[in-house]
Amino acid sequence: MVSSGGGGDAAPKAPPADRSQSDISQALANKPSTIDYRRLDERLQRLMQEDDMVALAVGVVEHGQIRFLKGYGETFEGSGQPVNANTVFRWASVSKGVAADMVAKLADENKLSLYEPIAKYSASLRLPGGNEHKATVADVLSHRLGLFGHAQDSKLEDGMDARMLRANLATLNAICPPSTCHAYQNVAYDAASDVVEKVTGKSYQEAVREQLFLPLGMTTANMSREALLSSPNWARPHRGGSNPKPVEVTDSYYRVPAAGGVNSSIKDLAIWMQAQMGLEPKVLSPRALESVQSPRAVTGGELGRMRKFRERLNKATYGLGWRIYNYAGYRAVGHRGGVTGYRSLIMFDPDRKSGVVALWNTGTNQPSGVQFEVMDMIYQLPQRDWLDLDKLIERPPAQPEEVTDGG
Repeated sequence: MVSSGGGGDAAPKAPPADRSQSDISQALANKPSTIDYRRLDERLQRLMQEDDMVALAVGVVEHGQIRFLKGYGETFEGSGQPVNANTVFRWASVSKGVAADMVAKLADENKLSLYEPIAKYSASLRLPGGNEHKATVADVLSHRLGLFGHAQDSKLEDGMDARMLRANLATLNAICPPSTCHAYQNVAYDAASDVVEKVTGKSYQEAVREQLFLPLGMTTANMSREALLSSPNWARPHRGGSNPKPVEVTDSYYRVPAAGGVNSSIKDLAIWMQAQMGLEPKVLSPRALESVQSPRAVTGGELGRMRKFRERLNKATYGLGWRIYNYAGYRAVGHRGGVTGYRSLIMFDPDRKSGVVALWNTGTNQPSGVQFEVMDMIYQLPQRDWLDLDKLIERPPAQPEEVTDGG
């Protein structure tokens, strides 16, 4: 059963591509649920009582079906407009999976190779020592360019042109040869948009819309500040600890759309997660998904950032635009994101076709625990208070920088 909150509902199911796909969907639907949706809803209602929460939307896919969609709170403090399954938020760095999927789709169609030099496709990216002729398209998407982490992000946030900043990366000192070390990027990562534009002859936004969002039925998904502001139902960003206040929507990371430019409702993010589980093979083939969800780099720093959850996370790696975890012996895929006034997350098990997505409009990290509470139910593991609702603990403050999903 789908709980929508404020009038949202599950996306209508498209007709199956063939009988075999229909049989698979039916078999998944017949599997018993392991998720206590009543408990989940009660936990999220308690979370919304925290003084640093304004709006939250959560979706759960179980056995390939959207089983839970609900919005909590209001679109901005004091507005009285309830959040529902159609309220639009920013994805922030969860957008990186869109870029990787789009490039992998083009590679699967033999329109490019992931292992050719990025210089063949991007006229804007320049690396130290001419390394753009050595670094591959896959190196861009796995953050293995030999740059220090978050290179030029602060200048992007100061309003400087993204393409100029990509060219200026050549003036930096390399920390390693391409493909030999991982350091998270935003400015450099957006070279993926150059790849898509060169291969398709269309803008990055247009190509993604035509080849991914529309075929998947993601009707609220877009990639611009203007589109967010013109949405009839969207959550305003808020800043501050206790009782956060609305702030203006920043445009910095819309200027690197492959790195952080997507907006959508929780319903569309749940549909996107279904596609990552292999449920839309005509849009994203099994080969394309395998390419992006296969580990390319070990990310020990990720385990440090997620140390609160180390009881569950045994290993963290990065694929192409996606993180891959050993979650108590199971394989889980996901990503997180954060820009000023927004946070996001996605985590799922592609084999079990089950997972969780969440979007909220403040800087608190507390809702991140929902992914572990849901995944524990999926795996039938002992429940833990991952949302920090049952005991008083000291929580780390929200990170001050624009994009907080580090590498």
